[in-house]
Amino acid sequence: MAVIEDVRPLGAQLGRSYTVYVRGRLKFRVGQIVYVAFSLDESVMGFAFPKEEREALVLSEPHKFQMPAASDLRFNWVQAALAALDPAEARELVVDAWRMVVPKKLSGAYDLTHPIGPG
Repeated sequence: MAVIEDVRPLGAQLGRSYTVYVRGRLKFRVGQIVYVAFSLDESVMGFAFPKEEREALVLSEPHKFQMPAASDLRFNWVQAALAALDPAEARELVVDAWRMVVPKKLSGAYDLTHPIGPG
């Protein structure tokens, strides 16, 4: 079960990323672009995700993932119940969301310093 503390450090560690609180909600930004946001009670994590892939994600694991609010359907966004994620999966979702909003050169540099190893 993931909790906000499993991913909070990434908000400041990833290149060009910083954390802000907006109306009491923690958000991760690059510039003015929000790529991760948490609900007030920190039980739901919204994150950048390709619009064309989110329906398949939600249908594949509806206990974990939900579509965004109707007002946010126009954005590349999906939501996850943190308690349904394991910590590593939550961190991976944050990094993937960050990749959507930074230049490929920056995300490529992250890949070089954080290689994916076997299991």
